[in-house]
Amino acid sequence: MLLTAMVSRMNEQTYPVSSDPAILARDLRKDFGYLQALSGINFDLNRGEFLTIFGPNGAGKTTLIKILSGLTRPTSGAARVAGFDALGADERLRREIGVISHASCLYLDLTAFENLLFYAKLYSLEDPETKANQAIGEVGLKLRRYDRVRTFSRGMQQRLSIARATLHDPPILFLDEPFTGLDLQATNILKEYLHKLHTGKRTLIMTTHDISCGLEMCDRVAIQNQGKFVLMESLDHIDRENFENIYAEVLEG
Repeated sequence: MLLTAMVSRMNEQTYPVSSDPAILARDLRKDFGYLQALSGINFDLNRGEFLTIFGPNGAGKTTLIKILSGLTRPTSGAARVAGFDALGADERLRREIGVISHASCLYLDLTAFENLLFYAKLYSLEDPETKANQAIGEVGLKLRRYDRVRTFSRGMQQRLSIARATLHDPPILFLDEPFTGLDLQATNILKEYLHKLHTGKRTLIMTTHDISCGLEMCDRVAIQNQGKFVLMESLDHIDRENFENIYAEVLEG
């Protein structure tokens, strides 16, 4: 009942739409054979906003992130990110986004410094050695910069992944289940750094199962289930105390 009431109110409300949103999705659909991963996703996200997407496994959250970041194409629909067509494999889009997921995308047999130096050169950054060292320091890994990544804990690898994803100072970040497998200390470090990134007016989309972390950092909230958004609200309109019950209604169908 809580979910029904909120969806009804959401349908009655209108939100100001930027003439130039940071992210725009229109009727995104993705089929894998007979499986429909996305079944019509529509939303705008303005510059500087932080959207948290909750949803059960198999809801299509990772597929949505992959489409918006240009890693896969939808079956149909349209998406624009940072003013570029996200479906057109535009190399300029790569410089506007950073992607962080539970998979680190790091080279385990390289040191932390070697990993970031590789990516700094890939992005043709000026003075790549300095940029790599600065990024390592910002995530608190300066003393381990010459250690091989395979010796890092899960939390340390995730911090280095953030440094990799933000090395080129992108205005848009996609975070796909970034808290997966992190202990409490690593979670708190990641939360603190994400707060800092959001304060810098970046646009962020994060998927997570962690309700507490997800609500703590965002401006807008979405619940995705069976390939579509069943709820998208400004955080100001969310009853945080009852959100777990609302989310449970989604999982119960």
